[in-house]
Amino acid sequence: MTATLSPEIFKAYDIRGLYGEQIDGDLAERIGRAFAQVLSTLEDVPVERLRLGLGRDMRASSQELAPHYRQGMLSTGANVLDIGTVGTEMLYWFVGSRELHGGLMCTPSHNPKAYTGAKLVREGAMALSGDSGIEDVRRAVEDELERGGPHRAGAAPPRGHFDELDVYGEFQAAAMRFIDPDVVRSAKRPLTVVVDGAHGMAPPMAGPLLESLELELIEANWTADGEFPDRGPNPLLEENRRSIVEKVRETGADLAIAWDGDADRCFFIDETGAFVDGDFLTALLAESLLRKAQERDPTRHEAILYDVRASRAVPDTVERAGGVAYVNRVGHAFFKTRMRAEGSLFGGEVSGHYYFRDFYCADSGTIPALLMLELLGGEGRSLSELLRPYRERYFISGEINSEVSDPQGKIEEIAERYADARQSRLDGISIDYDDWHFNVRPSNTEPLLRLCLESLVSREDMERHRDEVLALIRSSATAGS
Repeated sequence: MTATLSPEIFKAYDIRGLYGEQIDGDLAERIGRAFAQVLSTLEDVPVERLRLGLGRDMRASSQELAPHYRQGMLSTGANVLDIGTVGTEMLYWFVGSRELHGGLMCTPSHNPKAYTGAKLVREGAMALSGDSGIEDVRRAVEDELERGGPHRAGAAPPRGHFDELDVYGEFQAAAMRFIDPDVVRSAKRPLTVVVDGAHGMAPPMAGPLLESLELELIEANWTADGEFPDRGPNPLLEENRRSIVEKVRETGADLAIAWDGDADRCFFIDETGAFVDGDFLTALLAESLLRKAQERDPTRHEAILYDVRASRAVPDTVERAGGVAYVNRVGHAFFKTRMRAEGSLFGGEVSGHYYFRDFYCADSGTIPALLMLELLGGEGRSLSELLRPYRERYFISGEINSEVSDPQGKIEEIAERYADARQSRLDGISIDYDDWHFNVRPSNTEPLLRLCLESLVSREDMERHRDEVLALIRSSATAGS
């Protein structure tokens, strides 16, 4: 590892690679050192004055590598506040609430057990990305390797200072302030909720909050265990949701909430066992938050962000609720930047990332769970009843991937084929007609095009248009899944 570096571990929004093979202790130290140096430049602060947060998830690899990241940051003279084993959003919250210059979370997010990685943020919990910061870190690591700089973990003596802190209680109190707990507790009957933590960070992070709401909890995969003994840590994959759906149907639960490994995303299953699409959940959360904002100030029209893949249910709901909807590029770095630019109250992505202005514009897997429980407790209606107006009017395809040899060339074909439509190049290409629309965008890391399509006519109409667009995408291409 000291002689070579795999550039592909530096992704669009984070660093991610195979533990031991692509990222080991030596490289983690180099990344930590490079991160502090890059952050010093970005924030225009002398490196010895930097105050940086550090967290890690429950994986054994994270426990092993986090001290190496810390050592790298300390070796530059930066000061590190280590908050131990936490959910990713806790690191975001910590950086924002303590007004730190940045932070590093040792996690590969929802990737399988063999992976490790790091999520990097600057002041205000703003994410570093390939466009701003991550490529600078890569170059700094490469420069150090070329110069023959510190060549073993621990070679550079620590110069900065570090403290270890426990922030669970403070974080949980901050999260609970997003709702009125009595609305949940005073429901006609206690909600029965299947909670699936994917053996990740949700149980220690969100578990105590859920217990305080006097719910009837049915726990699954509810111990933090980086070996993931039952299934993978990504509940967005259908094969990882089957057991959750079965549990809801077996128990007659009101809903299920499932988190990914580092617990910065949560997903919902309604009482019928149907998965709740991220754009429909964005619409429900936006409507609830806008209602609260209107109660505080009826004259204020809050901004809400949604991504280019989303159903028109989102802007329709936002405008009906007195908000202003803004479409945005996919990706948390882009969302957090735009949230600040627009002063947005809330933002939601189809992929299950939900951002809150009062949470430093960071994404959270805890707050959406609390808000949905409050909504269900206050409405006295089932989740499927709340979703029925969306499911009966907006017919969405979900994201469909196709392998193509020339993604940009295929996008130009799409533009020519649908030249009579309204078109946008904000992220890939978006094609809009009055009663149907779609977005096609390239993957950041693979030769894939991703299609999301919606009809406002019928499911059959959606399927017809979906198959038509897929045929164009996959002509002279290898079909994906």
